[in-house]
Amino acid sequence: MIEARHLRVLRAVAGTGSFSAAARELGCTQPAVSQQMKALEQSAGTPLLIRTGREMRLTQAGEALVRHAAGILAGLTAAEEEVAAIAGLRAGRVRLVSFPSGSSTLVPTALAAMRAAHPGTRISLVEAEPPRSVEMLREGDCDLALAFRYGGGAAGAAAEWEDLVVTPMLTDRLVGLVPEGHRLAGAERVGMAELAEEPWIAGCPRCRRHLVEVCEGAGFTPRIDFATDDYPAVVGLVGAGLGVAVLPELAVESVRAKGVSTLAVEPAVEREVVALTLPDLARVPAVAATLGELVRAAAR
Repeated sequence: MIEARHLRVLRAVAGTGSFSAAARELGCTQPAVSQQMKALEQSAGTPLLIRTGREMRLTQAGEALVRHAAGILAGLTAAEEEVAAIAGLRAGRVRLVSFPSGSSTLVPTALAAMRAAHPGTRISLVEAEPPRSVEMLREGDCDLALAFRYGGGAAGAAAEWEDLVVTPMLTDRLVGLVPEGHRLAGAERVGMAELAEEPWIAGCPRCRRHLVEVCEGAGFTPRIDFATDDYPAVVGLVGAGLGVAVLPELAVESVRAKGVSTLAVEPAVEREVVALTLPDLARVPAVAATLGELVRAAAR
């Protein structure tokens, strides 16, 4: 294998005409130059220099290698500079995927901080709910994923994510939503069993499954009249008097809750919001910096 350091020595020898002059230019000893030239010739499998007394000239193979060395070394230098820029956060990219309520609450603050601190780092954002967002991470379609798991399924989620780097962000409590004219409007808290006879508006598939589990734990099966992944639509349907719902606080925070009353739900229902990435990606400076800003945004 031809090494870049050997090519640099060959160019110096070709440019100066001797080992001693090349050694002075490179800041090393003449024996070191001679040793590296021997190693290069062994790698090439053919002589590269012809030595006649004090004179030295390139063979045809040596001329070809010097000709290519310029482009090779220039490309290597450019690559080193680009990697250094990425490592120093002067360049680079991060592909982020987030569930919608995270996109509208945590992500804007984090990305604004990243742009202020590292303007050369480009960050893209797409939305997806888990488990699709986790699949995107494993398939190489993103570098960092905001996801969530409910308390009752934490052990299963932990097993599902055991090959990933999991960074806890915050605990997001679910709140009940009822129309403003509802019999429970204005109450501070409500037991799930008190909503057993109500029509329900459900959210994303994972939230929907968890809603059914929570309601069955309270002794009833919810009658789900409407289901939508769109949180503003859930709030709008509740506000129009078409049913009740439970939503994460992050979702309610991201929506103008018009025509609805919010109340604490008993027993408490919580989901853990986390950031996920792959072990190798966690060491990429731009990904690590974005993750740090997301953690700080969640702490505010």
